[in-house]
Amino acid sequence: MRESLLTIPISEVMEADGCPICAMRNTLESRTVDYIMGAAMMEPDVRIETNKAGFCSLHFARMLKAKNRLSLALMLQTHLDQVNADLFARKKLFEAKDAKKKRLSRINESCFVCDKIDWGMERLMRTFFEMWEDRQFRETLAGRDYICLPHYDLLVSLSPKYLGKGAAEFDKAVGELVQKHIHGLYDDVSKYCSMYDYRNTGKDADWGSSKDSIERSITFLTSREP
Repeated sequence: MRESLLTIPISEVMEADGCPICAMRNTLESRTVDYIMGAAMMEPDVRIETNKAGFCSLHFARMLKAKNRLSLALMLQTHLDQVNADLFARKKLFEAKDAKKKRLSRINESCFVCDKIDWGMERLMRTFFEMWEDRQFRETLAGRDYICLPHYDLLVSLSPKYLGKGAAEFDKAVGELVQKHIHGLYDDVSKYCSMYDYRNTGKDADWGSSKDSIERSITFLTSREP
């Protein structure tokens, strides 16, 4: 397949270690957090969006790690003001009885960063499935380390939409990749557990690749590094 501005980001993550869909998500996430913690924080259009949407706990944590506390404080200042207005401003004359509850649910469930990631992932996934039609891309995907469980779910849920009757072949290929990784993780976690048997202790104990098996298993099961 000929490289284009659409395919290059996917080709790049296919060359890295780990789940390629996680890599796509992480790239979008990092760029969005860097964007809003930088000059965009002072752009009125962006502030209107962040005031309304707010952020989830995960992305608040990512923003705190950016070490630009003033930018975060300024966004919190106007977001809290917006929350107060949405929940406790004088009711409109013909407002439905459950309108306040709906606004409260929307505030708790929305996140500016998540929305931007979802927008970007939708476009990346469309290109990803277009690239699947290329034989070389299929071989590259088959050679990946793994696809994490949440993104396996994402891919098989989207494959009928983008591939139609070809979804079965795609699901089988990705499923084999996931199952192979599960077997490897199981062996490593089992090895880790066995190393606590007194017969396997000692300075020459061979842990093999099991020492980080807990962390790798959590990453596979959640799509996030612990």
